[in-house]
Amino acid sequence: MEAAQETPDRPPLDQNALGDEAFLSASGIPRLAVVESTGSTNADLLRGVAEDPGAYPDLSVLTAEYQSEARGRLDRRWEAPARSSVSVSIVLRPLNAEGRPLPTQSYSWLSLLAALALREALLETAGIPAELKWPNDVLVRGRKIAGILAQLGPVAGGGAPPVVLGTGLNVTLTEAELPVPTATSVLLEQPSTVDRTALLKSYLARFAVLYRSFCNADGDPAAGMAGGPALHKRVEHVLTTLGKQVRAQLPGDHEIIGHASRLDDYGSLLVVDSAGREHVVTAGDVVHLRPWTTPGAAGSDTGTKDAAGAESGYA
Repeated sequence: MEAAQETPDRPPLDQNALGDEAFLSASGIPRLAVVESTGSTNADLLRGVAEDPGAYPDLSVLTAEYQSEARGRLDRRWEAPARSSVSVSIVLRPLNAEGRPLPTQSYSWLSLLAALALREALLETAGIPAELKWPNDVLVRGRKIAGILAQLGPVAGGGAPPVVLGTGLNVTLTEAELPVPTATSVLLEQPSTVDRTALLKSYLARFAVLYRSFCNADGDPAAGMAGGPALHKRVEHVLTTLGKQVRAQLPGDHEIIGHASRLDDYGSLLVVDSAGREHVVTAGDVVHLRPWTTPGAAGSDTGTKDAAGAESGYA
């Protein structure tokens, strides 16, 4: 019988490192706050941009050591021990290089852009290879390590609505602390580090570069960005969902079963059914997206939990 895994040391985030002027300036972050405990960083920022829009410019950041009321997609709840995760939210006010708001239809790419930035941070900072699961999860060897949730804020003065983008990364959760057996954490993946401050700084820096490039391209996912391939190509390259048979569960007990072929220009998933019809599945509509095999076949889907954990979304 295996011995129970000891709870790792969980030091606080290094506020001096996070508040370093050189780091903030290079990342274009005008405001970064760390709180010990809150209900939800996303909810806090949504309330903040509604009550005092001028206090939360583009790329304002709020991170918490503990969240008691974190929510994911479709209002799913998730909780982790204090100082065991990276729980961070960012205010986005997407403008192009000329100061014009991005078209709101491009907003659907922001969660995927964040997932891509987190994947790069995990690889380069902790040595962990990760993949993306449409629409908003980051996986390591098929297990969910992070979730992302983008929420629209209120429109002020007739402009484009801001976006609050929340990211939850499991860092030092032990096997016993995982919300479901199909989740994982940085600690459990033989990392080179479990330093939450280093992981958070790496994520924010990479996100800022990709986000600014995306904005400067007017939110065009087909435009080259940050000195490399387009966002569309980068996401599809690491999206484990593509090329698989899937079952997309939609509201009202509707479902689509078919081959996940590609992403369209708006970041929606295109699924081709057995009759050859192509269906557009949007992130806002899908309830669950699960692998699917023919009933009776080995490893067929018999109603098990989502491959990335029971509840996809912002951890």
